[in-house]
Amino acid sequence: MNPIARYKPSTNSNSPCADLMTMAERELSAFFNAITQLFGSEQAQLSAEDWLRELIEIDGLPTSAREWRLITTKVSTLLASRVSASSLSTELTNA
Repeated sequence: MNPIARYKPSTNSNSPCADLMTMAERELSAFFNAITQLFGSEQAQLSAEDWLRELIEIDGLPTSAREWRLITTKVSTLLASRVSASSLSTELTNA
């Protein structure tokens, strides 16, 4: 069982930080679940690590769903490159 996919955020706090955490949790969870369904758990794990790395590298926390989605979009590009490279490698090996 993956703790990221099964985590339910607390709704007991009204602080702005709690709202940001809830947005982050929802975005990462939705992204992780979609990647798991489309590409499997290994790619989902790698993509979740990429997502967290991107979050660490930015200045300040995103304050809107749009800003969180920009992180997901950037990581999706990394995923596409990784999957394309893997497909190309498989094609060359089978040729």
